[in-house]
Amino acid sequence: MNAYGLIVESHEGRPTKIEGNENHPSTLGKSNPFIQASILNLYDPDRSKYVTKDGESSDWDDFLTEWRADRKTFLENKGEGLAILSESFNSPTLFRLYTDFQKMYPKAAWYTYEAVSDINIFEGIRIAAGKAYRPVYHYEKAKVILSIDSDFLSSESENITANKGFAAGRRVKSEKDSMNRLYVVENNYTLTGGMSDHRLRVPLSKMESFVLTLLNEFKNQGINLELPKGAKNDSVFDAHWISELAKDLVKNRGKGLIVAGRRQSAMIHAAVFMLNAALGNNGNSVHYSEFEETLLPQSESISQLVTAVKDKKVKTLVMLGGNPVYNAPADLSFGKLLPKIEKTIRLGEYFDETSKLSTWHLPMAHYLESWGDARSANGTASIVQPLIEPLFKGRSVSEIVSLLTTGEETRGYELLRETWKSRLDSADFEKAWREVLYEGLVADTAAKPLAPSFVKNSVASLSAENANMVNVDEKNLELAFHVSYTLHDGRFANNGWLQELPDPITKIAWDNVACMSIATAKYLEVKNGDILRIEHEGRNFEIPVWIVPGHADYSISVTLGYGRESVGRVGNFVGSDVYPMRTGCDQFVLSGVKASSTGNTFPLANTQDHGSMEGRPFIREATLEEYREDPEFAPEMVEHPPLKSLWTEHSYDKGYQWGMTIDLNSCSGCNACVVACQSENNIPIVGKEQVSKGREMHWIRLDRYFSGDLDDPEMIHQPVACQQCENAPCEQVCPVAATVHDAEGLNVMTYNRCIGTRYCSNNCPYKARRFNFFNYTNEYPEEIKMVQNPDVTVRSRGVMEKCTYCTQRINEAKIKAKREERDVRDGEIVTACQQSCPADAIVFGNINDPESAISIIKKQNRNYTMLAELNVKTRTTFLAKLRNPNPALEKSEHVS
Repeated sequence: MNAYGLIVESHEGRPTKIEGNENHPSTLGKSNPFIQASILNLYDPDRSKYVTKDGESSDWDDFLTEWRADRKTFLENKGEGLAILSESFNSPTLFRLYTDFQKMYPKAAWYTYEAVSDINIFEGIRIAAGKAYRPVYHYEKAKVILSIDSDFLSSESENITANKGFAAGRRVKSEKDSMNRLYVVENNYTLTGGMSDHRLRVPLSKMESFVLTLLNEFKNQGINLELPKGAKNDSVFDAHWISELAKDLVKNRGKGLIVAGRRQSAMIHAAVFMLNAALGNNGNSVHYSEFEETLLPQSESISQLVTAVKDKKVKTLVMLGGNPVYNAPADLSFGKLLPKIEKTIRLGEYFDETSKLSTWHLPMAHYLESWGDARSANGTASIVQPLIEPLFKGRSVSEIVSLLTTGEETRGYELLRETWKSRLDSADFEKAWREVLYEGLVADTAAKPLAPSFVKNSVASLSAENANMVNVDEKNLELAFHVSYTLHDGRFANNGWLQELPDPITKIAWDNVACMSIATAKYLEVKNGDILRIEHEGRNFEIPVWIVPGHADYSISVTLGYGRESVGRVGNFVGSDVYPMRTGCDQFVLSGVKASSTGNTFPLANTQDHGSMEGRPFIREATLEEYREDPEFAPEMVEHPPLKSLWTEHSYDKGYQWGMTIDLNSCSGCNACVVACQSENNIPIVGKEQVSKGREMHWIRLDRYFSGDLDDPEMIHQPVACQQCENAPCEQVCPVAATVHDAEGLNVMTYNRCIGTRYCSNNCPYKARRFNFFNYTNEYPEEIKMVQNPDVTVRSRGVMEKCTYCTQRINEAKIKAKREERDVRDGEIVTACQQSCPADAIVFGNINDPESAISIIKKQNRNYTMLAELNVKTRTTFLAKLRNPNPALEKSEHVS
């Protein structure tokens, strides 16, 4: 359902690096971890390579011959017995083909299903507005934001623009500036919760009750609202917290924003629409767009398909993408039902759980191998262009739908051109077409921003009688399902970059865990790594425990997407499959589960302590009010004697001098920078065993820290890479001068000198250097070698690695400037981490240029050097984090 505009770098016909398209409304030049890592899926050697029938090798010609014979029958009976199961889509071309299919086979059925979708959001808006619309949030316009279980900075839809907009409202240049305020209500810690100014722990089962209590409070404060039937206050919530929250939103009418996560019920989303309308936010901080040429997911669609199969109404089922055998609701027993259908045809990227049970398996092309189109959240149409021929002769969804309809194979390019020939408003189609391909999107196709009215009595007709009856305590534990920060719904399970990417909250790689609060762990008598057995209505699974401060009590959170059995050598049997516990396609919580320790333990790879600097003032944080009272708090937090060097001071006042800042007030810890750096710099994965030993190779370490009360702490992230010290401790101890300083102030590496003493790593106070203990790259499959960036050396065993400020990008810009007989312009060099960061938290440039963005930022009074008392003079500095708590609520404690 989400379309992101991308620009992809290609070398000799092979894509190697993905960036966001600055002109696209859903990326604005930025990206997220899934976008960055998706290029690795293109070269996955475990992708499906062959057409199979009944598990045996076949080919496209055999399938085409058989389908043409079947098609004659379906043409005669108008498609009776033919069914399609697809994921939702918002593609003009695919929608056109979908319409053609329906005309060709009027009695055929088309079903949609996704394990994770925004269907509840659309349904709630339909209830409240009378029609389903897509919300488009403008976080940059909101002074006060309430998130009701919405991790909008990471795991919700449109998280890139959300990150960018929220950070814009949080950006502070001096103590005279203001910033937005964020309230978060959630059951487990999320990245959005970590950025909050006030956070309330609420079990997922109690969210409806919380919203009803909030509605009552708004009504008490004079806001004209409808209440669902049976709505009443719940005394379990902090009345003062809710009252002050409501006052803040009422005070900021038209400048506030309320959002709810996709896991919440349609009733909550209807109430959120009503609240935004009543508070004047609709049309200001949020507008809505109509769905154009979109096939939405349907909550009951896959259940209807199962009923049709049981009633023997489906003779041929075609599955386009997805993986329903793995992730369909457990109570449907889809895997047992599939073999009972006469013929099943599956188009998939992998010969996975669903394809193994299908009659025909057809390889699906990666999006970088396909032609297509899509509409973004605001309706802007984009063109999908391939950068490489299909490596394994796969076909796109559009090509298969066309084949099913016409019986003939048509290239995706021709299908796309047919769609747009009548749409591009130009006398010269070829010229207009080339312009569209160059830009990557079709100009002036955004939908008109709408502010639909609230339909009277729509929310009042909903029933809330059961909302306040749910108890979450020792006798009634809840199990909450979460989208994985690294694998999403499981589709990225065979992506090694993402498997090894530590979860930003737990910092665990290569596994999922059962997250719980300290009180819950104490009640269950378990500790980190203990294996927990969770049971509900005859179904059960086992999963290791991980205690997370700030988690709601008697609530257990688990992530989807793990425990795959047929995806590839990377993802098979990694983690625990929790889908067998999930019933109902929109159900994200189970009440009344039983949990008990099995008495066994499981080894987990946790990276948080690998570079820990706890006990030292590495992070500077204050409230906005404290900052106004003491603007110089950040650089002055540490007292130290006069800083003197053992060596003669070297002057770095000539030529280019490179530096970087990272704004902790903007950084949400989304991990985009980590994966972008890995993709750009050919950083290998090492596997769970080596990660457990602290040998992960990431050049950027994203530390996560909690502070304050363990039951209700604050959370903060800090990216740490090589700090590019001018007085570099690593350089003084290298016996072969493999790590040296250059005239532009960079700590550079000469790989062919390094003999692996690791003295430099031992002497690094930031623990930001990585050592190749093994040759992780010499046995790469040929396909994986194609993803390597040719501008960066591929290192082998025994070499020390670290961040280089993307020296290859620096040199590329310098060479270009030299050819043009000019200096490098400010902003011309963009490091991989900087380019990917959706919050614009990272700034890089020439600190010797007083007019450069980096020089101006480093003059801010929030700028500080980590461990400045060591006198290593780092080129990377940080901007201190600020929080903006409501003065009427308790003040946040800042890290010291």
